[in-house]
Amino acid sequence: MHIAYSALNTTNKPSPNKVQQKNNERLLRYQAYQTTCNKYSREIAAIQKYLPGWMPEFK
Repeated sequence: MHIAYSALNTTNKPSPNKVQQKNNERLLRYQAYQTTCNKYSREIAAIQKYLPGWMPEFK
């Protein structure tokens, strides 16, 4: 009975390493987004003339 209970009572808590890895990935992706926006700032400004407030989507 204990084995059946243990199998059903699993928790999906991520390990601290996975949380840290996911945070690092998010930070890296955000930095890449900022770098890309800075690199293409002239093109973004040209698009914003026709679509005020437009920004590239961050995924």
